[in-house]
Amino acid sequence: MTVEQPRTPHAAASAPAAETNGRSEPMRALRPATNVWERYGWLMAVVWMVFLGYPVVALVRSPAALGWIVTAWVALGAFAVLYIIGFVRGLRDGRVFGSTPMRSQWGIFVALIGCAMLFIPAGGFNALSFLPFIMSFASYALTRLAHWITTLSSVGVTAVCVLLVPGGFGFSGVLAIVVLLGVVNTVSTWLIIRSAEAEALGLELATSEGREAVARDVHDLIGHSLTVVQLKAQLARRLIDADPERAKAELADIEALTAEAIAGVRATVSGVRATTLVEQVAAAHDALRAAGVTLRVVGETSALSPAQALTASWILREAVTNVLRHAKATAATITIEPGMLVIEDDGRGADGRGMDGYTGRGSGVAGMRERAAAAGAGFVITPGRDAGTRVELTW
Repeated sequence: MTVEQPRTPHAAASAPAAETNGRSEPMRALRPATNVWERYGWLMAVVWMVFLGYPVVALVRSPAALGWIVTAWVALGAFAVLYIIGFVRGLRDGRVFGSTPMRSQWGIFVALIGCAMLFIPAGGFNALSFLPFIMSFASYALTRLAHWITTLSSVGVTAVCVLLVPGGFGFSGVLAIVVLLGVVNTVSTWLIIRSAEAEALGLELATSEGREAVARDVHDLIGHSLTVVQLKAQLARRLIDADPERAKAELADIEALTAEAIAGVRATVSGVRATTLVEQVAAAHDALRAAGVTLRVVGETSALSPAQALTASWILREAVTNVLRHAKATAATITIEPGMLVIEDDGRGADGRGMDGYTGRGSGVAGMRERAAAAGAGFVITPGRDAGTRVELTW
């Protein structure tokens, strides 16, 4: 499962390959626009330029010297261009939100502040109209620290101008906008960061669950197969002198089981492995017979629905594996009824003397419980009627 973290304030984009600038520092190259937002997102920055109309009106009416007015017009135009460039770069630099921005973004930020200051001699208090742009740029294009410093500084400067400088009260509306924008930027960036952390945690949990699922499948498959292989190998060793033909047959079974296990592991990795209850009952019969355990099957596999049978086959596989490994049983019974699967043996029972598969110290019982829960089934392990262990799966 692939999860992308939020990137810049307005879009999420794939991170490009990192380059180096010769000073052992990452340097990201801008990617071509890959979606509609990246291609046309700059229009949003252009729309915001309408709020620079106040400085434009101020310059038209400004009584300042011509040199300062020309300087202010150049600063205003440069501010607009730099803001749009920084906006577009923020969309396309592939930066994960909250991480270190490109150095050029810091340069643009400093240039924006410089343009605002050059506007002051001709525009006066109207230079405060640049602060919302500068605050948003710091909040979304730079770092969290830059957000706080810029926001608090902007509120402080605007408050001083409005409250302490003669004639500044007329810009109280700008103060309200700056304060409100500071709150909005703080909350929205906090939510973006929390969202990124939540998505990262979700990815970690999904990865962990995937690993557990693979581990469970491999345990169920390999554990069962290797147990049967071990038993057949021991039987073949005992028969190799007394009954060579029977020993050859057991060795052939070992070869087939090994091939089956290899194929199962490959299928597990590719996520396409499945097993049927009919096949599992037959495999259980062969495995228990090889171990000298008599198996009795009561009922028909068709009593369970296909979905139930799939879960039941895995529970049966693990239960039979535990019988072979731990129970020291001589007989076992598989009962299949509508909505129920029961596996009983006459072994030593879950007495804690090494039966990890049933006592929960190993991954076998945990795997069975997880599979049952995922299928919406009930799962219990209890002592058998006379002896041994009873494993019951019910819907």
